Amino acid sequence: MPNANCPANPTRWWREPWPWFLMALPLSAVVAGTITFWLAARDPDPLVTEDYYKEGLAIHQVLERDARAGELGIEAVLSAGDGRLALELGGRIAALPAALRLFLTHPTRAGQDLVLTLHPDADGVYRAQLPALSAGKRRVSLEPEDRGWRLTGQWEAPFIGQLKLEALR
Repeated sequence: MPNANCPANPTRWWREPWPWFLMALPLSAVVAGTITFWLAARDPDPLVTEDYYKEGLAIHQVLERDARAGELGIEAVLSAGDGRLALELGGRIAALPAALRLFLTHPTRAGQDLVLTLHPDADGVYRAQLPALSAGKRRVSLEPEDRGWRLTGQWEAPFIGQLKLEALR
């Protein structure tokens, strides 16, 4: 007597679509996990600095430099064009600094941070060459070499036009 549950022509399991469908779900999770791991290991984000505790303790000194710039009424206008930066400095400064340091900090990629040293020309305008940067926002910090004060701002790369840097109040 033939069994009613067994077809007359049984097909092999690999010719049926359902086993492949059921195997595809876990296999796709394994492939996606492998790709995610590869992406994470290839380019890790250095979001936390190695000396975060020390930086946390030094935040009061940084805020004092910002306040000092506010007391002196220091402000700067930063202009970019033709691969060059120009900076005009104003405020109640006894003597213009011999050089200024400009920090262009990427929000998440420390490898794209840049420090430029600006020197004054005969007109008192500070100038420096601007290397090509990838597109995106940059945090801008300006300070003299003695680190007596600091101005901050934010600028979008590629740098075009002007940016006014003022002390935090």
